[in-house]
Amino acid sequence: MKLSILVPVYNEENTINAVLIKLLSLRLPCKKEIIIIDDGSTDSTKAKISQFPSSKFKTIRHTTNLGKGEAIKSGIKTASGDYILIQDADLEYNPGEIKKLLKPILSKGKLGKVAVYGTRFKYKQVKISPIYYFGNMFLTFLTNFLYKTKLTDMETGYKLLPTEFMKSTRLISHYFDIEPEITAKLIKNNIPIIEVPISYKGRSHLAGKKLTIADAFAAIKILVYLKFTS
Repeated sequence: MKLSILVPVYNEENTINAVLIKLLSLRLPCKKEIIIIDDGSTDSTKAKISQFPSSKFKTIRHTTNLGKGEAIKSGIKTASGDYILIQDADLEYNPGEIKKLLKPILSKGKLGKVAVYGTRFKYKQVKISPIYYFGNMFLTFLTNFLYKTKLTDMETGYKLLPTEFMKSTRLISHYFDIEPEITAKLIKNNIPIIEVPISYKGRSHLAGKKLTIADAFAAIKILVYLKFTS
């Protein structure tokens, strides 16, 4: 098995070095490729990425900021692994826990047949602000209500996804609404989602978190839209 790790990044000069060091040193029970998608960064992110040997990973650069959804779509086109994992560049998710997401795939022989989500809300040491917590809970509730599922963390950034499915699926979201869109399309295509507990260290807006209330409304819109369209 080969894992494609997509790293969408936009203005993360404070954490991009640490993320790449962790990913490059990460030992996994499978092959890996790292694909960085610099989504039009205007700080020193690009320069810091350039300090690493170019042979260590693939780099895609957008000339302007197009949004997380577009960055992920660019990464999917380049991915050559059996599975895709999205690793945000802000270190809210610990790369050391990627093994946890791989375990259900490798131990149960489910290659290409399931998706694995890292759920933050089965872990005792989750650090997340109340507004983001309740926003996540509402969007997860709405997903479960509309699609008759029992997820605990639909909005998780740690999604392990079958590459073949992702390449064959037309994604329409440009921004953070890519998360509920992926979830809805997995469900509608009868691909089971397995959840495994992970840790999480959330940031505040002052620390650089980019999610806003507009993203929550966009998530609601795409969940409802996809529920009632083919």
